[in-house]
Amino acid sequence: MKVVAWIVALPVALLVAGALATLVVTSVLESRYPPSGRFVDVPGGRLHLIERGPPDAPVTILLIHGASGNAADPVLALGDRLARSARVLAFDRPGHGWSDRIGGADAHSPARQAAVLREGLRALGVERAVVVGHSWGGAAALAMALDHPEAVSGLVLISPVSHPWPGGAVSWYIGPTTADILGTLFTRTLTAPLGLALLKPAEAAVFTPQDPPADYVNRARIPLVLRPRTFKANAEDIAHLHAFLTRQAPRYDAIRTPTTIIAGDVDRVVWTSIHARGLERQIPGARLVVLPETGHMPHFAHAERVAAEIGRLVDAAVTAGR
Repeated sequence: MKVVAWIVALPVALLVAGALATLVVTSVLESRYPPSGRFVDVPGGRLHLIERGPPDAPVTILLIHGASGNAADPVLALGDRLARSARVLAFDRPGHGWSDRIGGADAHSPARQAAVLREGLRALGVERAVVVGHSWGGAAALAMALDHPEAVSGLVLISPVSHPWPGGAVSWYIGPTTADILGTLFTRTLTAPLGLALLKPAEAAVFTPQDPPADYVNRARIPLVLRPRTFKANAEDIAHLHAFLTRQAPRYDAIRTPTTIIAGDVDRVVWTSIHARGLERQIPGARLVVLPETGHMPHFAHAERVAAEIGRLVDAAVTAGR
């Protein structure tokens, strides 16, 4: 009987310890990484916004971050460079960073998130922007160009995920996190302590073959994704992405927005051969820039080159009066 009691008690004790650790980690993270920008009210909640550059600049650039991140990532890489000639806006996507999870049952959809970000621009009085999306954010940027073309004066896609790919989402944490009951238990007991241990290996994998910038995880506020609600939102975004792109990908030939696609030739996170080259084939007049010996983070590995490519579309928007 004592053995049975221990068999029952040990997992319970581990879960309780994990729950307490999660509460502590979440509190520490929110204290260490408080909102660094301001909040914008939109239908359904609030979005957290980081801004750079003059509000009266002739062109606005909207930066849309990828999975597991927040607005601090693209701003860290490109914000100051782009602010030399434009107003730069970067929202935490719904459910990420400090933004509310807006959209209900469809909050994971890139199209729904694009619509929420469009509302964020409207709240700021911005009618048109050069939209820049990285990785998962590329799917949202494409949705904005398709569903809200009047709001997009130029489209820049950095290592974008855009097409269905073999195998779908296979990350180890997707299933446990998105399950109805197990997901709540998993995110409130295990993901924060486990995630802290896995941050550095994950960082290395995303940047390979480049080295990450010094103190990237801290400066980009990546640990915020380990909070239970954010972890769950991130997993939902990834879990539903393959099915969404299966529906969206056939529409890309309808995009008429000037488009530049930037990708690395050794990206092991989002395959350039499927996504970037697929977009080049489908979007009329799209410009593809493939950077040699570059992985999934070209906006860090080649920040000046990426900023220059964005600048080309900014200049074109100024010339066209967009």
